[in-house]
Amino acid sequence: MTAPQSAQRPSRGPAAAPRTLAEELRVRSDEALAALLRVRPDLLNPVPTDLTQLSARLSSRASALRALERLDRFTLQVAEALAAAPVTGSAEGVPESALRNLLAGPARVKAHPAAEPVDRAAVTAALPAAIERLREQALLWGPDSSLRLVIAVREALAPSAANPGRTGLGPTLSEATTGMSPARLQQLLAGAGLPPTADPVTAVAALTALLSDRKACAALLADAPPPALALLDKLVWGPPTGTVPDATRQVTADQAQSPVEWLLARGLLLPSSPTSVVLPRELALHLRGGRTHRAVDPAPPALEPAAHRDPRAADSAAAGQAYTAVRTVEELLDSWGLQPPPVLRAGGLGVRDLKRAALTLECPEPVAAFWLELAYASGLLAPDGEADERWAPTPAYDLWLQQTAAERWAVLAESWLASTRVPGLTGTPDGKGKQRAALGPELDRTLAPAVRRAVLDLLAELPPGSTATADALLPVLRWHRPLRGGPTAPDGRELREQLAEWTLREAESLGVTGRGALASPARELLAGEDPVAALEPLLPQPLDHVILQPDLTAIAPGPLLTPLAQALALCADVESKGGATVYRFAPESVRRALDAGRTAADLKAFLAKHSRTPVPQPLEYLIDDVARRHGVLRVGAASSYLRCDDTSLLNEVMADRRAAELRLRMLAPTVLAAQAPPDTLLSVLRTMGYAPAAESAEGDLVITRPDSHRTPPRAAPVPVPDGPSRPDAALLGAAVRAIRAGDRAATAVRRETVAGPAAQPVRAADGRLPRTAAADTLAALQTAVLLGERMWIGYVNAEGLASQRVVDPVKVEGGFVTAYDHLSDEVRTFALHRITGVAEVDETA
Repeated sequence: MTAPQSAQRPSRGPAAAPRTLAEELRVRSDEALAALLRVRPDLLNPVPTDLTQLSARLSSRASALRALERLDRFTLQVAEALAAAPVTGSAEGVPESALRNLLAGPARVKAHPAAEPVDRAAVTAALPAAIERLREQALLWGPDSSLRLVIAVREALAPSAANPGRTGLGPTLSEATTGMSPARLQQLLAGAGLPPTADPVTAVAALTALLSDRKACAALLADAPPPALALLDKLVWGPPTGTVPDATRQVTADQAQSPVEWLLARGLLLPSSPTSVVLPRELALHLRGGRTHRAVDPAPPALEPAAHRDPRAADSAAAGQAYTAVRTVEELLDSWGLQPPPVLRAGGLGVRDLKRAALTLECPEPVAAFWLELAYASGLLAPDGEADERWAPTPAYDLWLQQTAAERWAVLAESWLASTRVPGLTGTPDGKGKQRAALGPELDRTLAPAVRRAVLDLLAELPPGSTATADALLPVLRWHRPLRGGPTAPDGRELREQLAEWTLREAESLGVTGRGALASPARELLAGEDPVAALEPLLPQPLDHVILQPDLTAIAPGPLLTPLAQALALCADVESKGGATVYRFAPESVRRALDAGRTAADLKAFLAKHSRTPVPQPLEYLIDDVARRHGVLRVGAASSYLRCDDTSLLNEVMADRRAAELRLRMLAPTVLAAQAPPDTLLSVLRTMGYAPAAESAEGDLVITRPDSHRTPPRAAPVPVPDGPSRPDAALLGAAVRAIRAGDRAATAVRRETVAGPAAQPVRAADGRLPRTAAADTLAALQTAVLLGERMWIGYVNAEGLASQRVVDPVKVEGGFVTAYDHLSDEVRTFALHRITGVAEVDETA
């Protein structure tokens, strides 16, 4: 519901410069306030009651550090220069011109020889945009003539002896002389050639003024011995501290004998501990030529392509790999549906099971870990949650199989792009020296999605078909987010560097890139569009036939339709992969199909239907021979038993030495009892060359289908959030309205409460609720309805919480007041007996 016309915020005319951050926020538009909350969503938990509370939350250290991590290098350098700027008072700001000089150096001052050249015109052009970015995020406030950092930002970036930061500067002379005796300060004045002062405050101010005056400081350094200047030159770009014996000795200019003593006697070096000295910030800035940074980067480094491919060839290569990725995940999960591996007690997958998966996929173990993590992140694989917990495909996997290859690839690619899982960490040592397991809980990294998308976005900026190496991408990544490098690995590389390399490798395996160049479907994915339409024309068309060979093999000349591939994999084993896949029929594979409920006639009819050649006679003989022996022996649970109508066959089994471990004994002419579980009995008999079948307690044949093991419904793992999620437009609009309403209520100027026996004068600053008698409250509200006046009320809700509200009364009847509430920005009903009192709002103030 919209506010009445009288409740609309009046337009603001020209006003004086804001004196506080809250005042600057107050003059911002609703769109600017919403933009602030959008880029700093942590400020919304919970929604601030007014702008004063919002400004206080902006000044918290945790929120400020989170915002600084998302600044690019030049914007961060601007903030660092402001934090290091020499100011004479905490309330004074820095003009934009002075800030420009700190970054590029004064126009007519010679820079330090070790400083890198700076394009002053580029700095001048980029500086206003950087200041505006800091101002939009409320890290900086004030007009361009007096720029101020938020206190928490200044405290986080201000250099000191213990933490010189990225500038390499030390503390100011005032900070470095804290706690120094007045007598020692007078000695420093004398050593620097300055007259004595009346107190320590003026002494520090005189020394600071000396080091801040370029001519006076240059004259003082002109008399310095060359070894002393060489010592200063070692400290000028940081770190600003050095180790010396007895740094606190009070040497005078006349007593100085060494270069260190010469500098200590004049306050050009100051003790920071009994064994270390520090270079004051003012002197360091003088020696640097007025610059806070050795190198200033107003723009990101240029990204040069490593090579250029034909875009069509790159798309074709990516599409082929995309199809391979889909089939690889399908093959892996099909095998795990048959034999689900156990979940480790601490979570994850055992080393042996990872090796088995690598053998199944015929790839190295790190590559197998990537496919496992991809299936897990896509919601296709999960623990089954049973007592003997195992990894198994989810019901979503069956739905995924029904989609086209392009749609299946889109599911994998989207999940990979947003996932915080990092397969590359598999096998690396954790904090306790233990190797991290695939699918384990220690592979989540919140930095992964941001780096993954940043790498692909940089590839997307290159011309189609262009490639780039991780070494070329890293400087650009570091420029955009200098503080988001992540922890450092034992080999000295930061996490961001590892993630960039893994992203390029995984993108090639998944088909996001082809021959190193970003593919067209991936560009659609990055743009938020559906990549299926771009990928489908590039994928090979699946076939519905194979070629049967007399040597008990079947050749698939290309990719097969999913139902055909699954049915063929049930009765034959993959012998080789490549452009054409070779399947081999064997007694074990045929028996597998019979165990799944197929008959010999079904198998021969299936092969005849999908083969371009007649079914070879050797293959028919193999199927008939296995089917003739299949199920003649029956295994059940006694401990276990073996049942067969052919007594001679049972006698043959008992006489075989290979069956000794089963400890068989005759119970009846057609029944043998075994001291082994049914699955062991089945396995041993099959090893001996028989084809037994399992039966139920009722004597029925047990058919075990390969896709029978599935987990209960499982959702895909939610990526670990990298801070609060960004609010949507509806939440932002409601938050801005609530903050504005609360601010109007908090800053409204009130007149004295209405007259009455219990009336008390109320001032806006004291924060007390208005107090009026019930009759006076009722009369005042009825009058406000007639005259359309705005009122200030005190209200106590059902939980006993008191609040102040500015309302526009609409109706008073039945012990309730209906009014437009500016705090909640809606029409509400208030109980009269809960209103503590009323007062008029001074609209003219």
